[in-house]
Amino acid sequence: MTKTAAIIGGGVIGGGWAARFLLNGWDVRVFDPDPEAARKIGEVLDNARRSYPGLMDRGVPREGRLSFHPTMSDAVAGAIWIQESVPERLELKQKVYQALQAECDPQAVIGSSTSGFKPSELQSCATRPEQVLVCHPFNPVYLLPLVEVVGTDKNSEDLHTQAADILTSLGMHPLRVRKEIDAHIADRFLEAVWREALWLITDGIATTEEIDNAIRYGFGLRWAQMGLFETYRVAGGEAGMRHFMAQFGPALKWPWTKLMDVPEFTEDLVDMISDQSDAQSGRHSIRDLERIRDTNLVGILRALKAQDWGAGALLNAAEQDPPPVDPTDLVETVRRVVPLDWTDYNGHMNEARYLQAFGDATDRFMEIIGCDAQYIATGGSYFTAETHIRHVDEVHAGHEITVRTYCALGAGKKMQLFHQMFEGDRLLATGEHLLIHVDLQTRKSSPPGDAVANALGAIADQHAKLTPPTGMGRAVGQR
Repeated sequence: MTKTAAIIGGGVIGGGWAARFLLNGWDVRVFDPDPEAARKIGEVLDNARRSYPGLMDRGVPREGRLSFHPTMSDAVAGAIWIQESVPERLELKQKVYQALQAECDPQAVIGSSTSGFKPSELQSCATRPEQVLVCHPFNPVYLLPLVEVVGTDKNSEDLHTQAADILTSLGMHPLRVRKEIDAHIADRFLEAVWREALWLITDGIATTEEIDNAIRYGFGLRWAQMGLFETYRVAGGEAGMRHFMAQFGPALKWPWTKLMDVPEFTEDLVDMISDQSDAQSGRHSIRDLERIRDTNLVGILRALKAQDWGAGALLNAAEQDPPPVDPTDLVETVRRVVPLDWTDYNGHMNEARYLQAFGDATDRFMEIIGCDAQYIATGGSYFTAETHIRHVDEVHAGHEITVRTYCALGAGKKMQLFHQMFEGDRLLATGEHLLIHVDLQTRKSSPPGDAVANALGAIADQHAKLTPPTGMGRAVGQR
C-alpha cells in the first residue's frame, strides 16, 4: 500500500523532502500558503527527477502522487510522516504543531527541518510533545543522505525506531544526536568553518574562491568518504590515531584559528564577500549552479557506490530487489535509469555504456542460473569470448532502459546470450555474447557444475520455443 507524507512548508528544504519521498514511491501532500509554491516545488522536482534516479542501478519505485492543499488539516490527512519546513521562527513552528496536531494521526512522526532549534523548544507548546522530533536534513535533501534526529526524554524509543526505519527506507542515514544542543552537530562544524572563513577574508588572507578551492580540491573530498576522525587516523600512518594526536596535539595551543572570536559583521564585510562571490560565480544562474552541483554529487556518490563505501553503501542497501524470473519468456536482466555520467559529447549514452549495460545483463543472467559469487568462489565461471553490439537508436540521461535477454545456447561449455535494450517499446540496441565456462585455477575451458548446467539448459530449452529475436547471428555490416 502506498504510504503518505505531508510537507508543511514548500521552500528549498520542503521541496527537497517532497522529492525524496515522491521518488521513493510515497504520495506527498503539501501545504504552503505561498501562491508560487507549486512552481517552486516543481522546479526542485525537475532537478531531482534528473539526478536522483541516476544513483540507482535497479530503477526506482513508481513515483508517488503529489498534491497541494489549502489547509494544514487537509494536508496531514492519512500521513504517517509529517515534515515541518517552515521559516526558522520558533513561535511560528510552535503554532504549526498546535494546528496540525489537532488533525493529524497521533501515531505519525512529526519531523522538523530546523537547523538550530532544540527539540525541547519545539515541543514546549505542542499538544503531544512526544510526537515531535528534530529531523534536520541537508540540501539537496533528495541527494544527501544525512538526517540529524534529535529528541528529548518525552520521545519514546518506539518513535525513534519508527523514524529511523522510515528514513533508512528512503536511502538516508538517521544520525541520532545523543543530547540536544543548539544547531545539533553538523551545523556547529559548518558555523566554525564559516567564522574562520570570515576572518580569512577580513584579514585579506584569502578570497571566497580561494577558500572554496581549499575545501573542494582538498579535505572536502576526503571528508566525503571518511569523515574527520577516520581521515586523521589514516594521517597517523601505521601507528594510527595515537601517533597523529601525539604529533599534532600541540597545535591546539598554537594560534591557527580565531574560532573564539568573530569579526564585526559590518556592511563593508558584507559588500566584500558579496562582490567576491559575484566575481567567483555570478556568470551562472542559481538553477545552473544547482544542476552543476547535482551532476557532481551524482558522480561522487556513484563512485562511493561502486566501492560500497560511505554514502554509497547506503544506496546499495536501498536498492530494490530484481523482479522474479519467468523462464518461459525473455528474462528481464536490467532495469535502470541512464545516469548523468553515462552521456557523451553528442548528448546521448556513450557507446561504452551500452557494453556496460549488456555486461550487467550477463552478470544478472549468470546469477539467475546459479553462477553467482558463491559458485565462482568454488572455482568456476563464464568468460566472454565474443561480443557483437548493434546501436539502433539513441537514449539520454534520465531515461529508463530495460534489457531483455534471450538464451540462444546453453549446452556443454558454451552459453550464447542475445540482449535487447529498450526504452519502453523502442529498441535501442542489441548485444550478442558467446561465453565459455572456465576453470579458474587452470584458466582453461571446462564443463559447468551440474546445478548451473541444469538451470542454464532449462532456460535454453524454454527459449528455443520462442521466436528468435531479429538481428541475432548478424555480422558487422549485414542488412
